[in-house]
Amino acid sequence: MPELPEVETSRLGIAPWLEQQQVCKVIVRERRLRWPVPFDIDSKLPGSFIRSLRRRAKYLLFETDGGTMMLHLGMSGSLRIVDPAEPAGKHDHVDIEVASGKALRFRDPRRFGSLLWTTDDPSAHPLLRFLGPEPLTTDFDGAYLWRKARGRRVAIKQFIMISGVVVGVGNIYASEALFLAGIHPKRRADRVSRPRMVVLADAIRTVLERAIRAGGTTLRDFHGGDGEPGYFSHELNAYGRDGLPCVTCKRPISAIVLGQRSTFYCSVCQR
Repeated sequence: MPELPEVETSRLGIAPWLEQQQVCKVIVRERRLRWPVPFDIDSKLPGSFIRSLRRRAKYLLFETDGGTMMLHLGMSGSLRIVDPAEPAGKHDHVDIEVASGKALRFRDPRRFGSLLWTTDDPSAHPLLRFLGPEPLTTDFDGAYLWRKARGRRVAIKQFIMISGVVVGVGNIYASEALFLAGIHPKRRADRVSRPRMVVLADAIRTVLERAIRAGGTTLRDFHGGDGEPGYFSHELNAYGRDGLPCVTCKRPISAIVLGQRSTFYCSVCQR
C-alpha cells in the first residue's frame, strides 16, 4: 500500500505538470472505486485551473478555482503523466487532461482508491477533520508525542500508526523508526519516557525524509509519478529482514505479528 513517502513522491513527480494548468477534459472510465466518483467532477473540473497540488496525510489535494479534488491511491493506485492518445489499460480508471496537452492518469487495479470533490475547506472534510499532525512539520515533536501517549496502554508501534496521533507512519516506517530510536515495538506507549519520545519523533522524521529522497518503498505495484519505482527498500534496517543480521549488533532480526501487522525488530538493540 502506498504510504506517505510514496504519496509525496507521486506529488513531487506530477505537480510540475499540473500546477497552474487549466483542466480541459475529464474522462472517467470506472466510477466504482472505494466510493463512487462523483458525476459533478466531469462538469465542474473542466475549465478550472489547478492552482496548487498539496498532500494531507495520504490524500492528494488538487486545489482549483471552483473546489478541491481529493485523491487517495488506496492499496494499489498509481499516477502517471501521459499523452492522452496513449491507449488506456484495463485498470486506468480516470484521465484528467490539461491545456499543455498532457493528462494525469489514475490507475487502480484493486479499486480501493478514491477520487472525491468538495467545494468546502478540505481540512473540514470528514476524511481529514480528525487527522493528527503531519510528521514533517513543527506541529509534531517528541513533547507532543509524549503528551498524546499519557494513559495509552497500547504498544508503541501501534500507537504511532494511529492517524489521529500522527499521519503517515505506516507499518514499514513504524518498524524502521523504532529500530532507529532503539525502542522495542511492544513497549507500552505510556511507558516510553519523554526523552525517548523526543528520539522517536526525530527518528520518524528521519526515516520518512530518507524514504521521500529515495522515492518511496517499492512493494508490489507502486510506482512514482514519473513511472519509476521507489528505492527506499534497499535501505531498510529492520522491515522484512527477519533472520538476517542486525546492521548494528549482528544478532538476527526478529519478526512477530503485532496488531495484525508484521513487525520486525532487534531484540538486543531495541528495549
